[in-house]
Amino acid sequence: TRIEETEKLVDSAEAHIQNIIGKKDLGAVNDMIGVPLFYNLAFVQTDNTSSMDADILISLNKGHQPTNDYIRKIRKDLNDHFPGCAIYFQSADIVNQVLNFGVSAPIDIQIMNNNYDTSYKYAIALKNAIRTVPGATDVNIKQILDYPTMKFNVNRIKAQELGLSQKDVANSMLVALSSNAAIAPSFYINPTNNVNYQVAVKIPYQELNSVSSILNTPVTNGNPPSGAQNLTDVPSSQTQTLGNLATVNYENQYDVINHYTVQRVMDITANVDGRDMGSVANDIEKKIASMGQLPVGMHIYMRGQPEVMDSTFKTLGLGLLLSILLVYMLMVVLFQTWLDPFIILFAVPGAFVGILWMLAITGTTINTVSLMGSIVAVGIAVSNSILMVSFANEVRVEKGLNAIEAALEAGKTRLRPVLMTALAMVLGMIPMALGTGAGGEQNAPLGRAVMGGLIVATVVTLFIVPVIYSILRKNAPSRNQLDEQFALETMRYDEVSTDHGVLVPGTSVNTNENNSNK
Repeated sequence: TRIEETEKLVDSAEAHIQNIIGKKDLGAVNDMIGVPLFYNLAFVQTDNTSSMDADILISLNKGHQPTNDYIRKIRKDLNDHFPGCAIYFQSADIVNQVLNFGVSAPIDIQIMNNNYDTSYKYAIALKNAIRTVPGATDVNIKQILDYPTMKFNVNRIKAQELGLSQKDVANSMLVALSSNAAIAPSFYINPTNNVNYQVAVKIPYQELNSVSSILNTPVTNGNPPSGAQNLTDVPSSQTQTLGNLATVNYENQYDVINHYTVQRVMDITANVDGRDMGSVANDIEKKIASMGQLPVGMHIYMRGQPEVMDSTFKTLGLGLLLSILLVYMLMVVLFQTWLDPFIILFAVPGAFVGILWMLAITGTTINTVSLMGSIVAVGIAVSNSILMVSFANEVRVEKGLNAIEAALEAGKTRLRPVLMTALAMVLGMIPMALGTGAGGEQNAPLGRAVMGGLIVATVVTLFIVPVIYSILRKNAPSRNQLDEQFALETMRYDEVSTDHGVLVPGTSVNTNENNSNK
């Protein structure tokens, strides 16, 4: 498609977009048609590979309606009115662009095979299958394999007889079509401000409007003969037109060839709308598995955010399990028993139940941020449970109570500090859970996970943990165990008071003194 025709389609698409987005919300619309000139494509976020491609960049004013609502309306309208065009949305915000690792869409299915034609057949079948997955939108194949191309075959023998070479023909065509900036850059220094400007010379586009005009492009030797000051002094006998040296053929060739780890890949990109990415990725994996036996040497991989998400979930899940195990082993050392830490950890399932409950009622997915909040909630839940079990052990030794009486006494005495800790954390997380402020929606899952986990974990700590203690803790802890625990607590309190200059009541010290008096 000529770039002028692409511009007409873009102008028509802009009119539809302006009808959908009101003047109050629409900030600006910028178009980038074709391949950007004089830019390194590695630093330009675009999928444009030829004059038939275009990017439409839309900016919205502050206080606009939800962006996703506009995206859905624009997607439906443009697909209905431009059936011959492939229309899709790229990731616009910097967070998704970073998580995509350079891919223009959150999900990128790569078909790795040396034979591009075979890959394209499987890509078409897989694209049609992915379009049936609920939540998968903008399913598109990035590569174009039938791009119209004119191929000029140079008669090298004839060119050699005329004192020209294949290099001369290529350089002349490069200057005519893309200017001399790539092979022979020229600069002009402004004597007024001493600033140098790049000067690019090329044939105007309007002069190359047909095949015959291209065949009339002059081809000269890049090395002027002796006595010539520049290329304009080259004799006409050493200047030939392209038509005298080459013939033209019309072919369909690959528009672009992508590689990943040196091997050729074909990309099928997709966005996610109205459904969590994990579920969409799982359904796509099933579609890939249903492709059956692949040809020898062909492999299909899923890149983009699902790959990063799976790796992150595995790492965070392993970290959560290791943290629980290490906390348990640390408490075994502090309590000098295997039983009390086991009772304390009964608060952890309650925290998990609260986290899942809160995420479910708020419609929040299990993601990286909510998993981080889960780790925070588990830590606070274990800390509150330690208060209960530690005090129950203390009163059993001091007052000679049985397990049930000690559990009741611990629940009464530790009710206030446990509630104060939980309420302070829950109330502090309300603004984050509501997602207020710029970018607050991204951190909202952390606050919701912490709130839900602490609410249920506090109930478990106050009611379930004492019950488990009364059932499992038949024997009173030994004096050595309690003394070791009190000594460690005293050391911790002394360190806090020394570091911060605050006088902290030493409850365990008084208890040890009373024990020694006895």
